[in-house]
Amino acid sequence: MTAAVPTTGNNAPAREEPSTPAIRNPVLTGFHPDPSLLRTGLDYYLATSTFEWLPGVTLHHSRDLVNWRPLGGALTEERLLDLTGTPDSGGVWAPCLSWADGLFHLVYSNVASLTGAFKDVRNHVVTAPSVTGPWSDPVPLPGHGFDPSLFHDTGPGGSGRSWYLWLDWDHRTDRQPFAGILLQEWDRTARAVRGPVQRIFTGTALGRTEGPHLYRRDGWYYLVTAEGGTSWEHAVTVARSREVTGPYVPDPAGPLLTSYGDDRLKLQKAGHASLVDTPGGEWYLAHLTARPLTPRGACVLGRETALQRVHWTADGWPRVSGDSGDGRPALRVPAPRFSTPAVREPAAHDGVLPPEWMTLRRYPDPSWLSPVPQGGVRLRGAESLSSRHRQSLVARRQQHTDFSFETEVSFAPTSPRQMAGVVHLYNTRLWHYAHLTRDEEQGRVLRLATCDRGRYTEPVAPVSVPEDVPVRLRLTCAGGTGAFAWWDAADRRWRRLGPRLDVTRLSDEYATVGDGDGHYDSWGFTGAFVGVCAQDLTGDGRPADFTGLEYRADDGSGT
Repeated sequence: MTAAVPTTGNNAPAREEPSTPAIRNPVLTGFHPDPSLLRTGLDYYLATSTFEWLPGVTLHHSRDLVNWRPLGGALTEERLLDLTGTPDSGGVWAPCLSWADGLFHLVYSNVASLTGAFKDVRNHVVTAPSVTGPWSDPVPLPGHGFDPSLFHDTGPGGSGRSWYLWLDWDHRTDRQPFAGILLQEWDRTARAVRGPVQRIFTGTALGRTEGPHLYRRDGWYYLVTAEGGTSWEHAVTVARSREVTGPYVPDPAGPLLTSYGDDRLKLQKAGHASLVDTPGGEWYLAHLTARPLTPRGACVLGRETALQRVHWTADGWPRVSGDSGDGRPALRVPAPRFSTPAVREPAAHDGVLPPEWMTLRRYPDPSWLSPVPQGGVRLRGAESLSSRHRQSLVARRQQHTDFSFETEVSFAPTSPRQMAGVVHLYNTRLWHYAHLTRDEEQGRVLRLATCDRGRYTEPVAPVSVPEDVPVRLRLTCAGGTGAFAWWDAADRRWRRLGPRLDVTRLSDEYATVGDGDGHYDSWGFTGAFVGVCAQDLTGDGRPADFTGLEYRADDGSGT
């Protein structure tokens, strides 16, 4: 990585030709945080965090940084990742995808606890000849913090060595919890660390330094970190050194990227980023972002992935020029001048579920999830929506503020403890659920249930529906509200099930509960999902069939 983007005399990026195609942000909509961007040859790969959702580490592929093809998840087996009992917003944090010796290297954190003073974290590295696997058995990495990454100093002029980086977390009350970025050599042959651990950076005045990534360019080592926390004050900072072990000096101009201080920006919370250079010598920054419904309001789509173009100053510092000046994110960014044809092939799909669908803490298995001939799925009922262990639930990210989701449910419950239907879910404590179940007096009924920070309510009386016939359910959302409905086959019309619901509660902002002084009872790091689920609290595993599943955005594009 030695060539820079051509610049004009004032260090601004070169003017684009009118025909230059554009990157439109966010490039990955809905819950896709903590992007790690990697290029191998002509191919770009993005890896993003998945927290308690499976498969772990979502992957995308592109040839032009404009069009992205979903590849599903990397961690598809329990030997790679066990999320049984994982707390809400625990699990996989901040993966890093890298390349060396003809192998993809993937490092990731598995967070077992995250509230209070302590973070119980295990970091791992796996390798594979292809980004889609098969991945090796995980090798545990040392460390008492999160956000691990690998840097391979293998390009022209490099040392050929590799380095492991991570955040040092300190629980003591007389210390800063974000205690700095640590570095240790990684022996690729032995698959082990060696040599001393060195603290290479303690951050800037923004504080909460995390998410380290290392790069080398023109004789400098550049350390890219996230600072300011994961909310409105989030930022990307850069420090550099002539030696990989430091000392690292931060850019005197301040953050490379932040949205903080300008609530008018469409892209807020800009931070946690990684760099990539193109075959043509241009540079881009992948970063997380969020789009609130109102200024400083709820971000129901969670934290998404965006791209910014980077140019370099004459004295060797990276710069981003956005919609509102330097260091601000832009909605529209010129695409690379040099790129191969865009990815047009369909999304990767070799299982029961297409790659956009995920499960919660539990891997797909024929014992509870199987296809049905009509082109849907059969779920055998398991534990409740409050469970962190064995839920029978499949869902996809909400990727639009205005959307509808429909499915037809075939389910014959024999007990009030057997349920199946459509769920709009943030985590085990925040959800809205329209479902078929049994009532002792009314027979088969539709119920609407909500869970608000753990408090369960049913905002409307149950509705009797005919026995032994499928029922079509629909969820429609617009901005901050949503409503369920069911298709009345006798009258041939949709009937509302209950009142309009507040979907802003299905957001990071509402899920995070604390005293504002660093002590939190719960965190929210994901985003809203919509899908189908089945429960059987009798233990019989009563099956429910879901067919005709359709997610439709407000622009009419069904997916």
